[in-house]
Amino acid sequence: MSELARKFQRDLNAGLVALVLLGVLAESDEDLYGYDIAKRLQRARDGDPLFKEGTIYPVLRSLAASGWLSSRIVPSYSGPPRRYYRITEEGRAVLTEWRSVWRATRDFVDQFTGPSPLTESSPTDV
Repeated sequence: MSELARKFQRDLNAGLVALVLLGVLAESDEDLYGYDIAKRLQRARDGDPLFKEGTIYPVLRSLAASGWLSSRIVPSYSGPPRRYYRITEEGRAVLTEWRSVWRATRDFVDQFTGPSPLTESSPTDV
């Protein structure tokens, strides 16, 4: 990937990280900690996540500070304590609204760039 493409990807990711994290937590039946979320994102992209693991931690803290995630700290036998996150009802409402905005934005961009393969074949959106 060229440096120009990397910069474009970073700029796109700035707003998408929160949307994706809310989506991951909304789909989970259990509380998740940062490393587990990072691994899920990595698996979703066959080991090549769109954003670095270190990017998600400040966003998780920000989402929790906004009241969209609840968190709890659990001691870990293999290292430092882990902070587990769960989406709140307010977070689910925000996610619903953001999904709508994302779809409208994606559809608008697709008018000028053509639909992406994900747009055509994905049964669910972020």
